[in-house]
Amino acid sequence: MKYNRILLKLSGEALAGDKNGGVCNDVLNQICDEVKNLHQMGVEVALVVGGGNIHRGVAGATKGMDRTTSDHMGMLATVINSLALQDCLERKDISTRVMSAIEMAEIAEPYIRRRAVRHLEKKRVIIFAAGTGNPYFTTDTAAALRANEIDADVIMKATKVDGIYDRDPMVHDDAVKFDELKYIDVLNKGIKVMDSAAISLCMDNEIEIIVFNMFEKGNVQKAVIGDRIGTIVKN
Repeated sequence: MKYNRILLKLSGEALAGDKNGGVCNDVLNQICDEVKNLHQMGVEVALVVGGGNIHRGVAGATKGMDRTTSDHMGMLATVINSLALQDCLERKDISTRVMSAIEMAEIAEPYIRRRAVRHLEKKRVIIFAAGTGNPYFTTDTAAALRANEIDADVIMKATKVDGIYDRDPMVHDDAVKFDELKYIDVLNKGIKVMDSAAISLCMDNEIEIIVFNMFEKGNVQKAVIGDRIGTIVKN
């Protein structure tokens, strides 16, 4: 395998499927089946999931809500999604741990880096919840931060499209797909694949980012063994 330890970044909106919000069981099961396949291959898997299917901090702030309060609500939304993922994975006989950046001992472990690495070494799937624990930072930044901390080989960002385009392919039929990009090009061109803080973190520490379509069966496994799918961002 090309990658032995990965961080899989999921958007909260993806969990909603075709619904306006909440968690779609079909999507949840599809994602967890892909994670189970990775686990059976011996890959060490960590997950970061957003909370946009329940609440988005930025969206709340634009409607007059205090940004810090809105971001804290978004962090709690990621905990809900993390628990849904944990339940689904556990029902598929995959040992998991939810580790939260905000202490809530009754439902999740506090995030401790050494403990997280130990869980991975024991082949448990980790789900990082509550972002970084700080307002004004997205779950993209949390994914980049945790990937660096656990020494992940790659960040795999699951989307509904098959890579990075110069503009939205869902709107523009003539959008051009990139097979490979440099971090600095993503920043300079203002490509909205991850926020600039996340891209900068990956650039400084040379963690590759693969952006791909999560909902095409087998894509994650193809990426792990080194097949070229989606778009790769690297130096």
